[in-house]
Amino acid sequence: MNLNLVLSIVGQIIKVLGYIMLSPLFVILIYREPMGNMMSFIIPALLCLIIGSYLSKAKYDPNDMYTIEGFMVVALSWLMMSLFGSFPFLLSGELHTFSDAFFETASGFSTTGATVFTDVEVVSNSILFWRSLTQWLGGMGVLVFVLAITPSGRSESVYIMKAEVPGATFGKLRSRVSSSAQILYRLYITMTLITVALLILARIPIFDSVLLAFGAAATGGFTTVNTSIAHYNSTSVELILAFSMLAFGINFNLYYMLLNRQFKSFFKNEELRWYVSIISISSLLIGLNLFFNGYGFLQSLHDAFFSVISMITTTAYILVDFTQWPIFPRVVLLMLMFAGGMSGSTAGGLKISRVAIIIKTAVAEIRRITYPNRVVSVHFEEQAQDQKFIRSIINYFVIYVLIFGLGVSIVSLEVPEFISAFSLVSAMINNIGTGFGSVGPTYNYSVFSSPMKIFLSFIMIAGRLEIYPMLILLAPGTWKRSLRSK
Repeated sequence: MNLNLVLSIVGQIIKVLGYIMLSPLFVILIYREPMGNMMSFIIPALLCLIIGSYLSKAKYDPNDMYTIEGFMVVALSWLMMSLFGSFPFLLSGELHTFSDAFFETASGFSTTGATVFTDVEVVSNSILFWRSLTQWLGGMGVLVFVLAITPSGRSESVYIMKAEVPGATFGKLRSRVSSSAQILYRLYITMTLITVALLILARIPIFDSVLLAFGAAATGGFTTVNTSIAHYNSTSVELILAFSMLAFGINFNLYYMLLNRQFKSFFKNEELRWYVSIISISSLLIGLNLFFNGYGFLQSLHDAFFSVISMITTTAYILVDFTQWPIFPRVVLLMLMFAGGMSGSTAGGLKISRVAIIIKTAVAEIRRITYPNRVVSVHFEEQAQDQKFIRSIINYFVIYVLIFGLGVSIVSLEVPEFISAFSLVSAMINNIGTGFGSVGPTYNYSVFSSPMKIFLSFIMIAGRLEIYPMLILLAPGTWKRSLRSK
């Protein structure tokens, strides 16, 4: 592994984070917060600039960039961002322990939306803005953002982008990685601004509108109030956010197709059809179940639609306490938490494409057993998928299950109820932030011990980066140059 290369790029990321950390100063000035709050951001920003500048001076050959270096850059960058990003929480006095601050920051960057704040309504606007900004940056990817603002055709860029952009596949937007990153962020910013404008038209305060849009765009779920979306008691706001979450759960490559008038390709996309079908069927089933259990018909469909989109996109904006619903809707929502959104979106979870291929592979295997002489292949997106690609999907799923099981075992040391431990790990690794039982939508994570918060932070980051970068970072063999692979 080329350590100089890794440290240099990580240094550049830390330096950019330092500049970004100055943006809450405008919020401090606008809302006339105490000038002392400025130092909560200026000090860590300067620290980032100094350390980042020092590390970025490390000399390296760009041609030495391989897959393993890409994974290492991403893993170390996200850990460093969570580390330095936690300082404003501590210096401002809003949080008092490193474990709390690190957890809150990791939750933001990973777009999990879990919080240790027991009352966010007393937190300063600058800190609320900072934590929402972390999740907005984490939604599309901080390293993708850096590639977008520092145009480059360097060979190492593609390895970084592949390691950070979630999903089973990575479709090229342009041949130049920097161009792809710029297109992604232009779409991301435009869609975020549209959401902000619609919320303002729905008479939501500007500050709340911006932060709610950040949460919907990143499918993160941070808000400025304790009762999430239920606080606003507005059907128009709920529908705006529901369709915004739905939109951000779609592969951004498909929006590029629309811009290029490839309408047929857009609507023929198989993963999109799976995504829309799952949302439609789940909403209908949950809505009917609620209706037959005594809830009003239209209200049942409305609450079901919002909750389904909120869960499948892993945003976890809360409209109603779904833990009080009958068992069937809760089971469906739990399954949606694992499915997640589309590959190449800001949503978490396994991703629809993986789920579809796993299901199709299982069906194909049953057919092979039933008809041993028949040639059976797995088709997805109108193409027969090769065994190497299918094997990579299955391997990821196996590793995911093993990490999940290990997580449940460790969490059970502090969470005695199985459903709570199970849904807690699901909320962390799938980047949802809420679950069932003692980690339901009306609870927060302040009750856990400091070591457990650090462990959960690592699970959140691992889930956002889709496990491999964190595993490679922790693997002893990673640090041996002889294991460098393309």
